[in-house]
Amino acid sequence: MATSQYSSLETAPAPLELRPRRGINLFWRTFFFLALLLFGSMVAWLQTFRTLETEPRAVQSAQQLATVVNLARTALRYSDSIARVSLIKMLAEEEKFRITPREPTDTFKPFISDEFGERIAQEITARLGEDTVVAGSVNGQPGLWIGFVIEGDAYWILADASRLGPSRTSTWAIWLVAAAALSLTGAAVIARLINQPLKQLSFAAGRMRDGDFDASRLDEQVSTSEVREVNIGFNRMAAQLAKIEQERAVMLAGISHDLRTPLARLRLETELSVTDLDAREHMAADIAQLDAIIGKFMDYARPQPAHLEPVSLNDIVNAAVYAVADYADMKVTVDIPADTHVLADKVDLSRIVSNLLENARRYGKSPQTGVALVSIAAKARERWVLIKVRDYGQGVAPPILAKLTNPFFRGDAARTEATGAGLGLAIVEKTVLRMGGTFSLSNTTSGGLAAHIKLRRS
Repeated sequence: MATSQYSSLETAPAPLELRPRRGINLFWRTFFFLALLLFGSMVAWLQTFRTLETEPRAVQSAQQLATVVNLARTALRYSDSIARVSLIKMLAEEEKFRITPREPTDTFKPFISDEFGERIAQEITARLGEDTVVAGSVNGQPGLWIGFVIEGDAYWILADASRLGPSRTSTWAIWLVAAAALSLTGAAVIARLINQPLKQLSFAAGRMRDGDFDASRLDEQVSTSEVREVNIGFNRMAAQLAKIEQERAVMLAGISHDLRTPLARLRLETELSVTDLDAREHMAADIAQLDAIIGKFMDYARPQPAHLEPVSLNDIVNAAVYAVADYADMKVTVDIPADTHVLADKVDLSRIVSNLLENARRYGKSPQTGVALVSIAAKARERWVLIKVRDYGQGVAPPILAKLTNPFFRGDAARTEATGAGLGLAIVEKTVLRMGGTFSLSNTTSGGLAAHIKLRRS
């Protein structure tokens, strides 16, 4: 019995308004689109810059290489053998140009690694002549090789690849990473500025939904005009709703209070004037029912917030069960771990348990026995305590289930011994929400209606 109760406590469905469909967080969605926009713009600008820079830089690099080759060719042509060796050694050590004879058996690959390299090769060939060879590797050795001829003798000159410009280094990657980091930081700041007012509005709306109109006030001095107008409109709406709620509560309390005076006179008149004992009892019962309905009105109209303190759930439930222990048409079983404490208002929690027991006694009787079998179970789960009060009656039709907590609503024929005002479950839900918990109703698989209460653990 206890196992099934605990299982259903964990798997009980929450009401629709307490389980909104989860979507993408507004902050991350805004951040993602801003980052994507900034990164795409940055890549586009980088590509545009590289495209516009390729042509002049290729021409300049080709001019420098052609000048070096022409100087080396002229120097080699007019120097003797001894000076030629010294010149070749000096070029290799100081200018990073190595000159070697070009053999007919040499194998090479064209220097066309990308668009920039192809443009350089074309420009060098145009400046040095059609017999010039620009290679990317010779005999398997990579580099920028330029083949030229001096009076019938062929040579290779190996140039320093760093002379082609900074695009061959990691400079572009470093700047790209730095720009991306700055862009992401800026996107995060902008997304936060956009998301913060909406987050505050969502929090204020949640507080107003729970009846805390004072804590739902928004800042009306923000610098953004659109946000300021929204905050001012929301505050005016919250103030108007608070005024309406206060007037409603005063009206209900006033009507309920004024009705009790003639009811007291009617009760006294009934006791003194009605001689028929049976008629007197029925009239007294009707007056008592009217008085109970008025009490429900006053409970529902109470506007003040609950005073939360650590409360022993065992003591509250045991006291409520003791009050109905003498009812012949009701049997209650309790399965609550010892020393279970919740953060609640002691009086309000007692009223909640009593209302649920009375509701089960009126509408949850078994069709076979005519007795209301009620079970109360609780289980601590992380920072919460899950409480379940269920009966074994006929349950409620699913379309009507969500309406049972509406004020003045009555269920269908399965639970139609309706003698109250239709405020019992509405008061329970309102009181639980006022204590920072949640309340929901569901039909059980084995029959009957179950009330699920979730309160903060003390």
